[in-house]
Amino acid sequence: MLGAGYRRLWLALLLAILATDLANCRSTARADPPIEIVTTLPVLKDLAEQVGRPHVRVKSLLTGWENEHTYSPKPTDLIAIRRARLLFEIGLGLEVWVASLVKNAGSPSLSVITTSRGVPLIHDDAEDHHQPSDNVTTHRLGNPHIWMDPNNVEIMARHIADALIAVDPAQAEDYRRNLAAYLEQVDKLRRELLERVSRLPDRRIVAHHPAWPYLAKRFGFEIAATIQIHAGAEPSALQLQQLIGKIKKERLKVIASEIQLSQRIPHLLAKETGATVVILTTLPGGLPGTESYLDMLRYNVLKLAEALES
Repeated sequence: MLGAGYRRLWLALLLAILATDLANCRSTARADPPIEIVTTLPVLKDLAEQVGRPHVRVKSLLTGWENEHTYSPKPTDLIAIRRARLLFEIGLGLEVWVASLVKNAGSPSLSVITTSRGVPLIHDDAEDHHQPSDNVTTHRLGNPHIWMDPNNVEIMARHIADALIAVDPAQAEDYRRNLAAYLEQVDKLRRELLERVSRLPDRRIVAHHPAWPYLAKRFGFEIAATIQIHAGAEPSALQLQQLIGKIKKERLKVIASEIQLSQRIPHLLAKETGATVVILTTLPGGLPGTESYLDMLRYNVLKLAEALES
């Protein structure tokens, strides 16, 4: 009986060693370097990392503090693009500065993926400042801040997964599994936030600039006025007086601004009207507690809800 017990023990130990060796062999076999990816915005970096996980190395050209409309590329951006296999952009004329970077990089192996393809666009009065250069197209485009609606982020994440599968088909199942898990998280948060906003009796806000139509449409906020219709163009004295009159007359309580913009005019309006300025972010990482896309979405919606209730 004792001899049989030892034999069973040694057999179990042998099987454990074989299993460990097999796992190590698999790990060694999967020693391929991660896919080098560059994204224009931090939101795309987050999505690429969520889908790619250990199979990707991602650099975002913007970190979250900059203004995506007026960003000035750095020499290190060019180096990153030359090393990259994939570049993810929003498109819609938002990143007007990226085309020259790609051209100067001159990398024949680089694939540029426009993640706004197939997204239902909102057309508003702010479109003309998102026009690309004349040598690309002259037709009117939609508002480019598509990622502020989680429904659109699902489409964007699918584009990212498709691009990763195309360049790394061996890991296709991993990419599909990661995508499905992430979309479950997006859906769960969307339902939670819709429930939170549904209790608000007044959902009217004043927007600093046209970054919020997609978020407003998805969660039922009403943009009653916009301070800065065109990027980089401050309102005139007459327009400011009209805004002040509208805010007072309609008793608008909340001005939604962004950390990436100057707060001078929003605070001036707040001083004249008694409205509350809420500092939000259009990019993950722009404010503490907004490091991921889901963190940013939760932060923005909850801050607006709290301000509207106060």
